[in-house]
Amino acid sequence: MKNIGTEQEYREQIKQEGLTVGIFTTTWCPDCKRLDMFIDEITQEHQDKQWFTIDRDEFPEISEEQTVMGIPSLLVFRNGEKVAHLHSANAKTPEAVNEFLNEL
Repeated sequence: MKNIGTEQEYREQIKQEGLTVGIFTTTWCPDCKRLDMFIDEITQEHQDKQWFTIDRDEFPEISEEQTVMGIPSLLVFRNGEKVAHLHSANAKTPEAVNEFLNEL
């Protein structure tokens, strides 16, 4: 999974034709650490999508632009447009994340 280090990397990543899933996270978030425990399994099940992580605290403008209010949040992009958003309250179990991704 790619870790976004610049705004340009982020903009290039979300422009992909296929589905791209961005995980908005931070280093201090307990729920983000819980997501880390099962996200690798989920990315393996959803290899048809591109994946990246972005630190909400490092890129507050992007987080605000995408209405990321809680973390972790999973945002799905296609051709530069956000097509789905799994808010933090619903991203706490592997079952919830898989259900969200399977509906895409």
